[in-house]
Amino acid sequence: MSRRRGLSYSPAWRSGTKVVLPPLIKSLMKRDWQGHQYFPQQGGMLVAANHLSYADWPAMSLFVHEAGRYPVFLIKASAFDVKLIGPFLRVLGQLPVRRGEADAALVLQEGEQALAAGECVVIYPEGTATRDPAGWPMVARTGVARLALAAGVPVIPVAQWGAQEILPYGSSKPHLVPRQTVRMLAGPPVDLTAFEGVPLSRDVLRGATNAIMADITALLGKLRGEQPPAVRYDPAAARRAARAQAAEEVGGATGTDAGRDSAVRPGRSGEETGA
Repeated sequence: MSRRRGLSYSPAWRSGTKVVLPPLIKSLMKRDWQGHQYFPQQGGMLVAANHLSYADWPAMSLFVHEAGRYPVFLIKASAFDVKLIGPFLRVLGQLPVRRGEADAALVLQEGEQALAAGECVVIYPEGTATRDPAGWPMVARTGVARLALAAGVPVIPVAQWGAQEILPYGSSKPHLVPRQTVRMLAGPPVDLTAFEGVPLSRDVLRGATNAIMADITALLGKLRGEQPPAVRYDPAAARRAARAQAAEEVGGATGTDAGRDSAVRPGRSGEETGA
């Protein structure tokens, strides 16, 4: 087991996955990859991508591998509790994400250690597959900005499209025949110079996160050949609106109640991890 500034992994297992997994993943999908030239070949870096499906992970693993880097994902901690899968993730040096303030701080610390060790860390800033009805990126959490600014590493934006056709979000039945095409487009590092060298306040983190998501969304617009929406989908706002509408429909909402409901803040559990 190798240890690099707090990151433990098995070099032998990593080498094995480089041999075994690419042919397997290639058999599951067709590929249209663009933008590998923007990947630094050494040193810590963040890959920030939109999230569509559980099939994102194998596709992104192959994309990063073919760019010459080994991906370290921020993965929901529940996956590490699954027999066989959990130990496999640990020996590969993947990072678990839990939803709590103390756990979020630990995730950020481990992420910074991985970046300081020269790893390529992959993060989905939205924290879960998008809930936007049209599949566009939604409002993201700020963990990606905190990691990038604290570690001082480049953020390579990546847009992806097609994985949701292999395994739609919420479905347990993959569509493997015929093979679907997964398209990925990486762009140049996000310009975060306006947010460097200043305290990491909420406004700074939100501004940097918005800059990252703007680049990802623009790349996705190019992939899809469509104009992205002017305003990003906000699931918290959508939930508040749905609750207000439901209250009105049952006739139980008064002006005061509706105002109180609209003031409910979105939960902040895991807000700073962005995983």
